[in-house]
Amino acid sequence: MKTILLEKPEHFTTLETDLPNEPGDGEALVSVQKIGICGTDLHAFRGRQPFFSYPRILGHELGVEVLSVGPNVDQVKRGDHCAVEPYLNCGTCIACRHGKFNCCEDLEVLGVHIDGGMREQIIVPAHKLHRSDTLALEQLALVETLGIGSHAVDRAQLASQENILVIGAGPIGLSVIQFAQVEGVNITLLEPNAQRVAFCQEHFNISNTITRLDNIEGDLRHALGGDLPMCVFDATGNVHSMHNAFSLVASGGRLTLVGIVLDDITFKDPEFHRREMTLLSSRNSLPQNFKKIIQLMESGEIDTQPWITHRATYDIFIDQFPKWLNPEEGVVKAMLEF
Repeated sequence: MKTILLEKPEHFTTLETDLPNEPGDGEALVSVQKIGICGTDLHAFRGRQPFFSYPRILGHELGVEVLSVGPNVDQVKRGDHCAVEPYLNCGTCIACRHGKFNCCEDLEVLGVHIDGGMREQIIVPAHKLHRSDTLALEQLALVETLGIGSHAVDRAQLASQENILVIGAGPIGLSVIQFAQVEGVNITLLEPNAQRVAFCQEHFNISNTITRLDNIEGDLRHALGGDLPMCVFDATGNVHSMHNAFSLVASGGRLTLVGIVLDDITFKDPEFHRREMTLLSSRNSLPQNFKKIIQLMESGEIDTQPWITHRATYDIFIDQFPKWLNPEEGVVKAMLEF
């Protein structure tokens, strides 16, 4: 079967690999048809992804069709179209016992810790498939990305009408914005990229936008009547931005780091205590996020159609992928089509 392998940083190759065996107990064999490209894939390509080794088959944002199921599977059947929850957890560690499956002590993520979906077929646990009878496979491939924002917003426990700041308008920042809007908050966006700002202004109701980086705190206070935001989300995956985010949170407020970097994150402890800030990390998402997102997409409350700005087929993917790393390319979300 057709497969794309990241052999080492900055080097993809295409090859033929063996088809999977028949699915076992509780498993499903699926045909991978749409694969969203995410920041994790870009970091892996650059050699900057934590908890990662080479060679690796990438691909964890998947829109799939069920080909067959093994014994003891009643969640899905042949022909179902599904999003894949790519987080394979042990179910027995303390995190899993407390329902925090997303940060299982032995978590394996498809396309990160183990080989993922950049191949024609793959076997997955059937309970990790989330079916929709109406959504297109391309939409289902976006569910995992949206789950990152959905979970981050849940972590932050937003209050209606409070002022929040989202730093970064890449796919993760957009997913945070999407679910923050559902909570009815006032959103300020910090994003220097003019193309991303234009996209947000066209498709999202953003209260304020800051594009300059030379006086962020001053511009924020001006936009918010002298205040700083009660909640800040940093979705950049940029260590300098994440350091600076600590200075942008109001006293008594929360900072949620959604992006991830290999570097150490530092902050001034006296200032952290003076403001009595709450610092949150947000990792992956939970099964209930997948269910919620599919419902919101099916009802039309969330529209992902504008998100996909770039596409590539298997035959041209390797040539196209490096271009997507260029900010001037204007990529919001790229999609690989098998």
